[in-house]
Formats: sequence, C-alpha cells, structure tokens
Amino acid sequence: MSLRSVVLLIVGIVIVVFAGANWPAMTAPTDINLIVASVHAPLGLILLGLMVLLCVLFALFVVYLQGTGLLEARRQARELAAQRELAEQAEASRITELRGYLEQQVTRLSAAMENQSREMLARVDRAESGLSERPAQGQAQLDKLATTVETLNRDLHTRIDRLEMGLREGMSRG
Repeated sequence: MSLRSVVLLIVGIVIVVFAGANWPAMTAPTDINLIVASVHAPLGLILLGLMVLLCVLFALFVVYLQGTGLLEARRQARELAAQRELAEQAEASRITELRGYLEQQVTRLSAAMENQSREMLARVDRAESGLSERPAQGQAQLDKLATTVETLNRDLHTRIDRLEMGLREGMSRG
C-alpha cells in the first residue's frame, strides 16, 4: 500500500470511530432550517450522509481521471509504435540503398582492376617482344619493367585493401 492509501485509511477509521463514539448525539433530532422550510431530523446523520456522498463523487472523479489517463497512454503507445515502424522502414530503405551503392562500387573497382591487369599484361608482352629483338637493351628494359610491375602490383593491392575495408565497414554498419 502506498502512503496515500494508508493516510486515507487512517482518516476513514478516525471518522468511523468518531461517529461511533458520538452516535447518540448524531442521531438526536434537531430543528434544521432548509431556507424554504424547516425540518425536525438528526443533523449528524444528514452531515454524515453528505460526507459519504462527497466521498463517492470524489471516487468517481478519480476513476474518471485514471480511465482518461489510461486511454491517452494507449493512444500515445499506438502512435509511438507507428512512428517506430516508420523509422525502421526508413532505416531498411537506407541500408538497401547503401548495399546497392556498395555493389556498384565493387563492380566499378573490379572492372578497373581487370583493365589495369590487361594493360599490365600488354606491357609485359610488349617488353618481352622488345627484349627478344634487342638483347643488349634487354636488361635495362627488364629492370624498368620489373619496377613498373612492382609499382602497379602495389597500387593494385592498395586498392584491393581499401575496397575490402570499405566493404567490411559497410557490412558492419548494415
């Protein structure tokens, strides 16, 4: 029980004890002026009845307020659920768009790597054919070709590493 309930229970008990202790005085008839008429009735019982009526009206008012609060809370919960669903749908749409973009980038980078590989193989073929024609200049061109191949290979590996990192980051966010 809450503190308010305990206090209300104690007040109710005190009122009942007070009414019980003074029952003869509460039931003693007296002249009561009702402004338009005069009545001979027990004033204590009339006041006790009015207090009970006031308590009933107060309890009905509390029930009404709690019912209204519950209805409002349910309405807000439904609105919140609808907003959450909209947000989840928007997030799913963004994730789908991001996947499409990443797939485009992977396709574009794969095509670029293939082109670069073809170019490198064409250069190697040209260099080999040049070496067979000019044996004296062959070693210099071979050294130059080896340097070019190493540079292109490093560049290719760097791009692959960047692509893999980007894909991992994209997938971990998704």
